[in-house]
Amino acid sequence: MDTRIPEDLRVEQQASYWSFLKSHFRDYGMLVSLLAIMLFFQVVTGGTLLKPLNLTNLVLQNSYIVIMALGMLLVIVAGHIDLSVGSIVGFIGALAAVMMVKFNIHFIPTIIVCLLVGAAIGAAQGYWVAFFKVPSFIVTLAGMLVFKGLTLTLLGGQSVGPFPPTFQKLSSGFIPDVFGGEALNVTSLLLGVATAMVLVYFSLRNRAKQQMHAVDVPPMGLFIVKNAILCALIISFSYLLATYRGLPNVLIIMFVLIALYAFVTNRTTIGRRIYALGGNEKAAKLSGIKTERLTFLTFVNMGALAALAGLIFAARLNTATPKAGLSFELDVIAACFIGGASASGGVGKVTGAVIGAFVMGVMNNGMSILGIGIDYQQVIKGLVLLAAVTLDVYNKKK
Repeated sequence: MDTRIPEDLRVEQQASYWSFLKSHFRDYGMLVSLLAIMLFFQVVTGGTLLKPLNLTNLVLQNSYIVIMALGMLLVIVAGHIDLSVGSIVGFIGALAAVMMVKFNIHFIPTIIVCLLVGAAIGAAQGYWVAFFKVPSFIVTLAGMLVFKGLTLTLLGGQSVGPFPPTFQKLSSGFIPDVFGGEALNVTSLLLGVATAMVLVYFSLRNRAKQQMHAVDVPPMGLFIVKNAILCALIISFSYLLATYRGLPNVLIIMFVLIALYAFVTNRTTIGRRIYALGGNEKAAKLSGIKTERLTFLTFVNMGALAALAGLIFAARLNTATPKAGLSFELDVIAACFIGGASASGGVGKVTGAVIGAFVMGVMNNGMSILGIGIDYQQVIKGLVLLAAVTLDVYNKKK
């Protein structure tokens, strides 16, 4: 019996693959770009990029950027921008240092207060944007200057530290191995395998739901390849980290937040309303969406995440400095745009923002390993950002 696929069916399958990839270029293009960039730097650095120690540093160095990118994505999707996040990072770090180092307040109430202060800062800025209709660019530019000044005032122009060891574990701690492994952190490896399996399960479940509702789904062959690559990457990443010290605490925080925000943007009413707000604010308002309140909440969320990033960054440095958070807002905004968010609002995905953040992080890390100066690093990152936004504009015109 001849089991070969007829030529016309093979051609039809190939055409469907290319058609799907072309229509979903935004989703797949950046992931392929990230893998290509990692492969490039892995080769030119002589294998240094993917060594367990460097991978751990890569996670720790980019954790606060990824966390802030989740909040910035919602702000950008809603049609706004936040330039103050870097200054909020520095201010919250300074506030935590004053509370813990100077006044000896326990780290748990300190963290709670700092998160509430961050949310309050976001609320103050969001109120001006949402209800007074002052452009977010102006409001957050003013906030950037205000909180830079307040950081200097709080620290008296000097660095304050060190932090208590328990607080430092927020950024520098690792998941302990309950199996007592020495050469390999078995718990971290099992968590990686479990994560890969859970993602495949939800991917299959989502595909089945989409087929039930006649939604366009990727061809089965492409779906299998995508999930196989994803599983291989997650398990390999977990294994490499497990051979060093295991999964960092901050990686678990990042993963929980990414899962939470992916659920909110894809599965909840408020997520869909944020996209509607950014797509067409007048139409959203006429359809009954409380656009002012929604804008306000996106800035509150951004302030809280910037505060969390400030705590993680301060714990990593083990000190609060007046220059903490400098230019962070540029990396965060660039991560969102590189990850496919539209400058005009209404478009963007959580996975895209995360990929964009790691594109920036891998480039920074790889160029540093190669000894490329900070001046040329800035030039290259600027060109990459311009290319990403130009590609977005080009795709919209098509």
